[in-house]
Amino acid sequence: MANRAIIGITDWAATQAQVRDVARRIDAGAVLPAGDYYLGFANAAQLLAELPPRRLDTLRAVKRLGPVSIYAVAKALARNYSNVHADVQKLIEHGLVDKQPDGRVTVPWADVVVKLDASLLSAA
Repeated sequence: MANRAIIGITDWAATQAQVRDVARRIDAGAVLPAGDYYLGFANAAQLLAELPPRRLDTLRAVKRLGPVSIYAVAKALARNYSNVHADVQKLIEHGLVDKQPDGRVTVPWADVVVKLDASLLSAA
């Protein structure tokens, strides 16, 4: 299992600088340690549009239940299968959930952290 998935609001200029730094280190032959997965959004509104509370509930359920069918997640959440399926598909698109060859889904991260900086909330 990989490290953490860290979800938050990112500054594009800072992200570009970090990517350039990593590229320089790789070009210099540095061996980089396994890192966390970062999923950044431009603002709080975008983050909450892509990951509303129900979708985060779905993520938590998949994490708690382990490798599981989408049907079992829907049943555990007492939600409509098609809505849970749509949530899982979006979570897969964002790299927060993996789908196994047998169709079961799982969260590949030891922990998932959502960070919201209060000073950024007013800028949304």
